[in-house]
Amino acid sequence: MPKHKIEVGCRVANSFRVQQVAGMFDVPLSERSQKTFSIELPDIGEEWEIGLIVGPSGSGKTTVARELLGEYLYKPQRWPRDKSILDGFPESVSGPVIFQMLSSVGFSSPPDWAKPYAMLSNGQQFRCDLARALLADTKLVVFDEFTSVVDRTVAKIGSAAVAKSMRAGRIGKKFVAVTCHYDVAEWLEPDWVLDMSTGQLARSRLQRPPIELEIFRCKASAWELFKPHHYLTASLSHSAFCFMATVDGDPVGFDAWMPFFGRLKTDQRARRGHRTVVLPDYQGVGIGSTLFTTIASMWKGLGLRAFSCTAHPAEVRARLRSKRWRMTRAPGRTAKGHHRSMDKRRAADRLTASFEYIGEAMDATAAAQLLRG
Repeated sequence: MPKHKIEVGCRVANSFRVQQVAGMFDVPLSERSQKTFSIELPDIGEEWEIGLIVGPSGSGKTTVARELLGEYLYKPQRWPRDKSILDGFPESVSGPVIFQMLSSVGFSSPPDWAKPYAMLSNGQQFRCDLARALLADTKLVVFDEFTSVVDRTVAKIGSAAVAKSMRAGRIGKKFVAVTCHYDVAEWLEPDWVLDMSTGQLARSRLQRPPIELEIFRCKASAWELFKPHHYLTASLSHSAFCFMATVDGDPVGFDAWMPFFGRLKTDQRARRGHRTVVLPDYQGVGIGSTLFTTIASMWKGLGLRAFSCTAHPAEVRARLRSKRWRMTRAPGRTAKGHHRSMDKRRAADRLTASFEYIGEAMDATAAAQLLRG
């Protein structure tokens, strides 16, 4: 592991005000201000995916990143004022690649993708900057001031979303975060951490804290909080069974199901997923998938079959990777008039895929209690 010695400095003019400070506070004067850092840093060619350079303000984080990893340091760029964020990405990057990267960093709200950067929340803007940085044509991305402009919930969930996508191989490059916030370390799960307060390098992967969801039956009126973030921006069926997920008492996810009217044996009953939404600050860490799968296991515990038909690319990928779901129809065009009576906003030419839940069934007593609310 290479050892690096970095010296930075510049000349200081011995002005009248400088002499005043020296006289009033007994500050020693020098013609040159200089600082030396002696640190270890893993080589880019070594086996690692995520690194973290952390320390208080003035500890030399940015200096070290600029001196040793300067060619990979992301330089923020302005976003167009009168165009959607999608048009702020390089023209050489295709739409599907942009969609996947936005989802990979925890920004999975297509209605918000069509908005200008200035109309997004701080958390969404942070994820847009992160997505654009990770689409750079380099083998390593170094992101300075990581999570510095967002609240700590967004910082932690955003860090976990990046780590999850990195470990799943969906980003395909190394990533180094540079920040003064120590609270993101266990959520980012870095392979190494350089703490500039001590100058010490730690080579050990941290363990992300669990996210504890509480899932319960809720009223249809809860849909109003989540509706603006649904990728179809559609209304809620009057016959929907509605459920909510919370974290520490705060609403984070919504899930609605409907009776299934497809072709089944006469002695079978089923339910199909209707609406699933996770609020923007909590996207990217699997809350939506966990919520949806939990309700599917509830239906199975009650003796019903559970189906899903989705057009969201991230949801399709998640179900394809899961052993709990079996694809019943490959991604293709929705048949004209299919479920038209139940969902008048369904586009006849939207690419959708269908799945059936084949995972474990929830205990029948627990399932009945969850359904009763």
